[in-house]
Amino acid sequence: MEEIAIDPDPHLLSVMLSNFYKGFPPEAAITLIILIIMLIISGLVSGSETAFFSFQPADFNKLKKSHGKRGKKIIALRNKPKELLATILISNNFINVGIVVISTYLTTLMFNLKSHPVLTFLVQIVIVTSFLLIFGEILPKIYANKKPVYFALFMADTIAVLMWFFKPLSIILVKSTAVIDRRLVAKRMPVSMSELSDAIDMTVGDSTPEEEKKILKGIATFGEKEASEVMRSRVDVTAIDTEMLFHEVIQVVTESGYSRIPVYKESLDHVEGLLYIKDLLPLIEKQEKLDWKQLIRPAFFVPENKKINDLLQEFRNKKIHMAIVVDEYGGTSGIITLEDILEEIVGEISDEFDVEDDAYHYKKLNNNTYLFDAKTLLNDLCKILEIDDDTFDNDRGESDSLGGLILELEGKIPKKGEKIKYRQFTFEIIDADIRKINKIKVMLSEEGKNE
Repeated sequence: MEEIAIDPDPHLLSVMLSNFYKGFPPEAAITLIILIIMLIISGLVSGSETAFFSFQPADFNKLKKSHGKRGKKIIALRNKPKELLATILISNNFINVGIVVISTYLTTLMFNLKSHPVLTFLVQIVIVTSFLLIFGEILPKIYANKKPVYFALFMADTIAVLMWFFKPLSIILVKSTAVIDRRLVAKRMPVSMSELSDAIDMTVGDSTPEEEKKILKGIATFGEKEASEVMRSRVDVTAIDTEMLFHEVIQVVTESGYSRIPVYKESLDHVEGLLYIKDLLPLIEKQEKLDWKQLIRPAFFVPENKKINDLLQEFRNKKIHMAIVVDEYGGTSGIITLEDILEEIVGEISDEFDVEDDAYHYKKLNNNTYLFDAKTLLNDLCKILEIDDDTFDNDRGESDSLGGLILELEGKIPKKGEKIKYRQFTFEIIDADIRKINKIKVMLSEEGKNE
């Protein structure tokens, strides 16, 4: 079958174009000039957005020192970023709408739009939009980004006038966006601490030192921790009875090595205050005449559920280093110090009274077996065993220590030598009396170690 070649008819094409193009009347020239002016204005206003919001700190100094009143005007405008941005956006939208309307009018003057819808689309949409994007958005913003100070100086007076003119509209726009923003923030899903910790593990590289990883994780979880999780339990608190004689007080101070010691009357549930050793030292020579109770300073009390980030701020404001943690009934749960809080971020802080290798009160017997003090915090236990922080959450109840977990599991104080099976763990009581558990051996199965 032979192919038949069809050549386009030049005469027919010429007739079609002559029917589409109506000519260039005088009013079209005036309209074109207005359109070009509006396109320039659109470019200037659009570039202002980039210029005003691209300043570096050095640019602000340059404006203050070298550009007098106009520089101060730019800084004043920049100090109201929401109103400034709203003014620029409103102005630009009005101008762009005007460009679209005038370009439509210009095309109706020059072209017969009804007879050729495809050509109409090309002229009105493609060509006009391309000109608007290139000359009204892209090129001005590129230049403004390179020369933000000069662009802003050129447009400062104009933007100031536009800000005054569009003030009612910009106020409405700013307030409405603020309401929407507040609602979006309220609905935003919080990031869990475990997700944040996982994110840190993914973002830090293998070359990142382990200490840095620990500090990052400490910062991530810092705001969620309460005083009860960080405090030193009352059974581990060294305290002084108000009935003690001076030489007995000196003995407690010497043996403990602490710089601040709680003072109680009758029991630790009735803390009278704190004894600062620096107050005591100058008066040691006057032992016989000294009533040491006059040196007691007021204690600072906090509830168990106090967030440690808030407590840290209170420590700083009040210039104190220790607080007494109390339960809901007013009984003493323990003490918390500034050092305890800081250690949650940077890890163990050693001083001259710390035993260097006994920070967590444990001993590693072999790859899967450890010997712990019962007072070891469960958070510390998880770090040492390299297991998830929430491993014991379902069964720990209100307990924070390993000994407390055993009491929750058994409902009583187990005897020495007794073994407790729990998931992938075997707990063996190494030392205990009728009052408390002292030492616990923790054996972790191979499956649990690999999880």
